[in-house]
Amino acid sequence: MDSKLEPTVEGNRIASLDAMRGFAIIGIYLVNMLSFHSPYVFIDPLEWWGKGIDRIAYLFIDVFAQASFYPLFSMLFGYGLMLMRERAIGRGANFTVFAARRLAFLLAVGMVHAFLIWPGDILITYACVGLLLLFFLRFSGKALLILALAMYTVPNLLLGLLLLLADVAGPTVNLWETYKADAQQALAVYGNGSFQEITEMRISEWIFLNSPETIPITLFSILPLFLFGAAVAKLRLLEESGRHLKKFKAAAFGLLLPAMALKTLPYYGWEGYSAEFFQDFFGGPLLALCYAGMIVLGAGKFEAVAGWLANVGRMSMTNYLFQSILSTFIFYGYGLGLYGKVSAAQGTLLVFAVFFIQIAVSSMWMKTYRYGPVEWLWRSFTYFKVQKLRRRGNA
Repeated sequence: MDSKLEPTVEGNRIASLDAMRGFAIIGIYLVNMLSFHSPYVFIDPLEWWGKGIDRIAYLFIDVFAQASFYPLFSMLFGYGLMLMRERAIGRGANFTVFAARRLAFLLAVGMVHAFLIWPGDILITYACVGLLLLFFLRFSGKALLILALAMYTVPNLLLGLLLLLADVAGPTVNLWETYKADAQQALAVYGNGSFQEITEMRISEWIFLNSPETIPITLFSILPLFLFGAAVAKLRLLEESGRHLKKFKAAAFGLLLPAMALKTLPYYGWEGYSAEFFQDFFGGPLLALCYAGMIVLGAGKFEAVAGWLANVGRMSMTNYLFQSILSTFIFYGYGLGLYGKVSAAQGTLLVFAVFFIQIAVSSMWMKTYRYGPVEWLWRSFTYFKVQKLRRRGNA
């Protein structure tokens, strides 16, 4: 039975879907770069990058990228798993087996990434939450959509209101003061430490970022986004995008104003953690939907740009891991040791330089090969069958 399911062939791919993945890759890199070159987790960014072009660069990332691209990528992840399930059922294959192997590979890669490359890894979270997603994929598209909206909105709105009450009740404690020692330790270890010292710091930081207290917040932010993407797949909105142009126009333009209003909340003079919470947890996903709608509407009009992004998106894991490997080599002590010595503006320029290279390399690679190298390994493990890598004309 298992042999009945094969990977998606090129002719059946949805161009706008791959373009969204490619677009998400650069947005994720913009946000991650702040942590690659500086102790972003332990600093007040508006104080650290508080002047001139660095402040402008940070504000650009905070408003247009922060908390807006991981929701987009999370929706795409849920979309992909649902698409795989629908194809498996159509061919009478055992979807659960394939999905379990797919998530197991993702977990293994995530562990290597988190503990040996960079502690800000998202793949471990995707693999673990992805297992929970499997229980919901049998629901109808409408049920998935309602569940996603309820699961995301209710707990996050309650938490946001609690934070708002705390802000109104009195002045908030400046947590950044308590993290000053951690910031200095990160500067010393990542900038000048040995590989072993940096690995120990990576593990310590990963545990800090993924403490038990963060589990409910992670669960009620990531799982609903997975469910939303799965609902879009089951409702066939992208496959039949021509029939749903009004929905994509509403997402692209109707949500833009409320998204930007929320994304700029902390800059209205609203002080406290509640402003940042509503900015990220509500403004971020709304802006992600705007981006998705714009890509669907623009894919046919800007075919060359969409094609470049799609090539990057078809190699999304390879490109994601490459960004981490290259960046940590540039900034960490076992590489060039530039940690803490690069500004927000310089880091942003580096992101665009690397991404343009990734566009060129991905486009050349996809002319000869069907998948990126990591994607090829992932697919071969998922289907327990070595996939054809080279295209027929180049075999």
